[in-house]
Amino acid sequence: MPKPKRRGSNHQRGAGGQPRNVQPFSDEDASIETMSHCSGFSDPASFTEDGPEVDEEATQEDLEYKLKGFIDLTLDKSAKTRQAALESLKSAFSSKILYEFIMERRMTLTDSIERCIKKGKSDEQCAAAGLACLLCVQMGSGIESEEIFKTLGPVLKKIVCDGTASIQARQACATCLGICCFIVTDDITELYSTMECLENIFTKAYQRDRDTNGVSSTPNTMLHVSALLAWTLLLTICPMNEVKKKIEMHLHKLPSLLSCDDLNMRIAAGETLALLFELARETDADFFYEDMDLLTEKLRALATDGNKHRAKVDKRKQRSVFRDVLRAVEERDFPTEMVKFGPERMYIDCWVKKQTYETFKEILGSGMQYHLQSNDFLRNVFELGPPVMLDAATLKTMKISRFERHLYNSAAFKARTKARSKCRDKRADVGEFF
Repeated sequence: MPKPKRRGSNHQRGAGGQPRNVQPFSDEDASIETMSHCSGFSDPASFTEDGPEVDEEATQEDLEYKLKGFIDLTLDKSAKTRQAALESLKSAFSSKILYEFIMERRMTLTDSIERCIKKGKSDEQCAAAGLACLLCVQMGSGIESEEIFKTLGPVLKKIVCDGTASIQARQACATCLGICCFIVTDDITELYSTMECLENIFTKAYQRDRDTNGVSSTPNTMLHVSALLAWTLLLTICPMNEVKKKIEMHLHKLPSLLSCDDLNMRIAAGETLALLFELARETDADFFYEDMDLLTEKLRALATDGNKHRAKVDKRKQRSVFRDVLRAVEERDFPTEMVKFGPERMYIDCWVKKQTYETFKEILGSGMQYHLQSNDFLRNVFELGPPVMLDAATLKTMKISRFERHLYNSAAFKARTKARSKCRDKRADVGEFF
């Protein structure tokens, strides 16, 4: 009887026919492997009181061992393996503070990111650019981050301006360029140089030919959106005299982008307009915009848009955003938002703060709350003061038992079911709704 074939006999082999000592893994496996050690630190409430005590030192050592392996794999010959390693590092950097670990290996990480951006394909370049953002977020504003940006800045600018590179890679590099410059740059000339690079990208959207329906989107539209948002972020840290120059240069041109048939461009242009008006009124209390009536008419049309050819989700999102933009431009009002993280609260009460928060939230994802609690740089940006230190007794009072959570979820489910049943009951009086 013939022997069955052994599974795994086709594993890749390295040079000389020797088996590789690291088996290939997928992006999902890599992320889950890292996150299994990181996600538990994202919120004090995530510690379960029923489980056994965890040896934090051993867990930290295990995590660092895995991360060292991922750093080594960023030099692998396989593009898939390199990309998976980059994604795993991104997951770890976004979910845990690893300052000391990164400090010892920042040059190695910088070299790996530079190599992946220069020689990798689109997906690998995007992953490397995202990791560069997180690397600077971890290091904060200091000499070490400046060294990282001096190495990566020229590479990022080259990709952003390279018309032969993929749109996705240019888009990721534009975002990375803006965020890294925001974090590390004390040199005003470097700030202006970076803004000029981004301006050269998104101002091309002004120059596009118009048809009867307005400005048509192109394959470069998302690149223009990313460049515009990155430029707007940098504008928030410019000196007031430079802010005035930029407002004079762009405030009359940006409204043309509100007619673009791409939703993301319309929203980016609207939010940038709201921020420019906010900055303009801070620099000059008597600021006057000549075409205010025409602009508010455009904004009101977008805030009440009911075109049937647009998706309901897009219309809902657009109307929500432009209601706030219209209030900012017309009434100088901003709807204050509250962000909860651990025992703390942060109020977003202006467009500058909103733009900054949304940018870092996009980069950090679910790790944003943890970084707001523990990352000194982000806490300085949002003026939150030093991190709040919680002792074990305080952490214990913040937690609720599994049984209490179960009762709360059951009650919420029953209440939600009853409310929906009433709305769906054909006998219910619906005369008030229209």
